[in-house]
Amino acid sequence: MTPSRTTLRAAIGTVSAAVLATTVLIAPATAEAAAPESARTAAAAGPAVRFVDIEGDGGITLKANVFTPADADGSRRYPVIVLPTSWAMPQVEYMAQAKKLADAGYVVVGYNSRGFWQSGGQIETAGPQDIADASKVIDWALAHTPADPQKVGMGGVSYGAGISLLASAFDKRIKAVAALSGWANLIDSIYSGRTQHVQAAAMLGGAGALTGRPSPELQTILKNFFASNLDKEPDMIAWGKKRSPATYLDRINANGAAIMLGNAWGDSLFPPNQYADFYEKLKGPKRLEFRPGDHATAEATGLFGLPNDTWTNTERWFDHYLKGVDNGIDRESPVLLKSRSTGAYEGYPSWKDVPSAHRRIELDGSKRINTNWDSGADGGVIFLSSMLDQFLRLPPMASIPLLPRSLAAVWQSERYPTGQRVRGTTHLHTTMSSTAESGTAVAYLYDVGPLGLGKLVTHAPFTFHGKTPDQPFGVDLDLFSTAYDVPAGHRLAVVVDTVDPLYIEHNPSGARLTFSSPAADPSYVSVPVRD
Repeated sequence: MTPSRTTLRAAIGTVSAAVLATTVLIAPATAEAAAPESARTAAAAGPAVRFVDIEGDGGITLKANVFTPADADGSRRYPVIVLPTSWAMPQVEYMAQAKKLADAGYVVVGYNSRGFWQSGGQIETAGPQDIADASKVIDWALAHTPADPQKVGMGGVSYGAGISLLASAFDKRIKAVAALSGWANLIDSIYSGRTQHVQAAAMLGGAGALTGRPSPELQTILKNFFASNLDKEPDMIAWGKKRSPATYLDRINANGAAIMLGNAWGDSLFPPNQYADFYEKLKGPKRLEFRPGDHATAEATGLFGLPNDTWTNTERWFDHYLKGVDNGIDRESPVLLKSRSTGAYEGYPSWKDVPSAHRRIELDGSKRINTNWDSGADGGVIFLSSMLDQFLRLPPMASIPLLPRSLAAVWQSERYPTGQRVRGTTHLHTTMSSTAESGTAVAYLYDVGPLGLGKLVTHAPFTFHGKTPDQPFGVDLDLFSTAYDVPAGHRLAVVVDTVDPLYIEHNPSGARLTFSSPAADPSYVSVPVRD
């Protein structure tokens, strides 16, 4: 007998709850048992937690948990932080961090986003109902807890990050936001370069169907997305725009919340470029942090109560902008990057100041490649590849000399006598033509060692439609931003092919792509470096 989706959801929920709650409940209890009696007495007076139902937009029920500081006696108010759950995660997701924040003097309300698990409604993908829910939760917190209406913060990971940013555009009570592994532009995230990020969308769609109730609108969007229905492309873009914080940038700036953004270089769902672009346009207090890893992996250990730099800075952010603590975070370099190669932190005054120079690789000559076959160069697999890079410094690799030139266009720099600290966004400019009116190509930048083994530095896809066959057209493409150190004696290689398992490709069978470099408009790749 095949288990029902409800049964599977309940099983996953039980496991997730047990794992996450273990950190909050069992670990402290173990420590308490080993402590002297005086310490046990003090530990017993920890923050109070209770599970509640909160009425969301349209009267649905949002399942939530509330942590209140141990010394709350009705005589004072505390800053409040609202944490919407990530996509497909149960409401216990933030319990370890909520307890820490309550220990530090915050009221913390974590709630299951609508449409997931036991919360009511359907999955609206950070639509207007989700934004209204956030305000409803704030209303509830102000009415039922000792929360200070002048000191309201929101935050979360992934889906919770996006909802928090969107809510800051519509609710002026929100004074500080910590948006971790989130998005600013939904279309630039899963449809960048006009190319469907198929593994990312499939993961989101599958997890949503397993743990929640996708709305008919979401089901239609996903159906047209996977079917490459160009007639519905304007509808999809409009749907994504409505759910993108970048759309409401003017409102976010007008409301003036202090916004901290955190993400990973290899985020499979929300690549770092769209966050960096959004950050540069924010006018209020702001901070941007990028670390090695994939979606939500930079924050993951903190969800289990373990030491975590992202969550440490999140608490410092709230301490300063909700409590007024002079902890220096407002005087630090607001852009904090962690190198994938060295693990060292670097601070910068702004995103545009990250690179100090650019290395140009000329894409000279004319190269023609066949489509529909994987050359061996690819961006890896969602989550797995970037996690291997994060923990073992093993990014996707390819033997550059062995890449078949009939399937991959390849250009290489000279060997660099000194190390090259790649920092920021690599840009490709070229002229291409196709034997078909539609097509897809994927550009890669590799760090190539003496034996020709290339380690992936960055990549990005691009798709075109409606082109006249065999007529050249210009292509400008930003590859995904990164921080990677190329050792002395290595070279950089630019590779372009047409198939990558991360993306849906649009090359008709038998089509060929040609890359050229006209004298009047030379082709090149510009690599940002920090001298």
